[in-house]
Amino acid sequence: MRRRLTVAMVLMVFGALVLAGLASLALVAHNTTTQTRHELIHEADELASTVQSEAVSDTSKESDPAKTLTALLRALRAPLRLEGSTVVAITPGGVFFNPAPPVRADGRAASLAPIFPSGLNKSDLQPTALLAGSTVSGSRDGLVYAAVPYTAEVQVRGVPRDVVQVVILTRRPPSALAGAGLWFGLVSILILSIAVLVARLLGRSFVRPLEAAQAVTSQIAGGDLDARVPDPPGTDPELAALAHSINSMAASLDRAQGAERQFLLSVSHDLRTPLTSIRGFAEAIEDGVTADVLAAAGVIASEARRLERLVADLLALAMLEARRFTLQLQPLDLAGAVTATAAGFEPAAAELGLDLVAPYNGAVEATGDPDRVAQVTANLVENALRYASHEVRVTATNGVGRPEMSVQDDGPGIAAEDLPRVFDRLFVSRPNGDRPAGSGLGLAIVAELVSAMGGSVRAESPLGSQGGTRMVVTLPPALPADPLAGSQA
Repeated sequence: MRRRLTVAMVLMVFGALVLAGLASLALVAHNTTTQTRHELIHEADELASTVQSEAVSDTSKESDPAKTLTALLRALRAPLRLEGSTVVAITPGGVFFNPAPPVRADGRAASLAPIFPSGLNKSDLQPTALLAGSTVSGSRDGLVYAAVPYTAEVQVRGVPRDVVQVVILTRRPPSALAGAGLWFGLVSILILSIAVLVARLLGRSFVRPLEAAQAVTSQIAGGDLDARVPDPPGTDPELAALAHSINSMAASLDRAQGAERQFLLSVSHDLRTPLTSIRGFAEAIEDGVTADVLAAAGVIASEARRLERLVADLLALAMLEARRFTLQLQPLDLAGAVTATAAGFEPAAAELGLDLVAPYNGAVEATGDPDRVAQVTANLVENALRYASHEVRVTATNGVGRPEMSVQDDGPGIAAEDLPRVFDRLFVSRPNGDRPAGSGLGLAIVAELVSAMGGSVRAESPLGSQGGTRMVVTLPPALPADPLAGSQA
């Protein structure tokens, strides 16, 4: 990644240099062309003014301005770095001709056809503008030209006439790379070198935290949940957020592993305790050392039921996690289902000296699975019987927009720091008196079942100065259409 980042940054800088160089060359070429054009105009204007001044000061009127200027241009071509130069005249009709044709060997004048500098065509000049006294300038294929008109009095067949003559100068502007090419190359090399250095430094600062994060994630994947990503140097928020996320993940995995380990220890203990009792009383019966066989058999049966309930809870929780349980969601009378289920715990409540109150105050229409509602009610009532001091009350009402059922006990209540954890697996608080503690799975199963039916469950404690706890389950209202049968969760 570091190499790719370096190459990308160098390519970006190189592209920027190329674009900047091309733009600079274009600007320099435009400026040199404009400057050359102004120089040619100035030089042509100066030459025309000089010739006119000499023509005026020549009292004999025998000098020919065109010939004088042609000779002068020939002498100044090298010093002025001219590509080409000439002098032409224009008739009033806009026709160019040679005002100073050379004399042939036979003494006659040569052709009057104008001779334009190489690379310049008659179409580039504007006779109308020149006749009006305007300067014409421009560029053609890299050749800059300037045409400056002036009026000179010449003898035409012995008659003096004012003729418009034009001095034309051409020059190629200096190349934009002539002086700046070498320096541009040197500066480009220097900038690219700096870009490589900066890219390597930035790549190291970006990639090093990523490499550290990769190493830590490999350690976590290998089972080292104590590994943590160090805080990246600087204040880059993205890298800091990545490190924080990886550390949070590791901490969560560590807590989950600890909870799983504690879960296995607790389940092992809960399984070993009744198994030890069953084995001990079974051996006593086998050896004939117990005087009350019926009492021993009762203990064995009780512990077996305890094991059965624990295994059933473990199976139910496993099925809930795998979503391999069936829900038959349908309209039901929540109050009737809750009251009927609670009635089955009246003997257990009486044995503990508790009052179990489950009044039926009319139908409460809800949507749920009757068997699962009964299982939820049973788990909540059984949990309340472990902590109640005198009474357990089970009710079902129409709450605010949704039906509710609640199981309330008058026990010591739940500590504030434990209240958010009551539906966690294996969370067990101390029961009231010498009553047996639960497996810590009942309320977790309640939360999973209620959530699967589209409802919610919450714990409220304490209910007053004397304590007390209320578990409240909220279910969806009755379906307005046909019941949803056989939905697979």
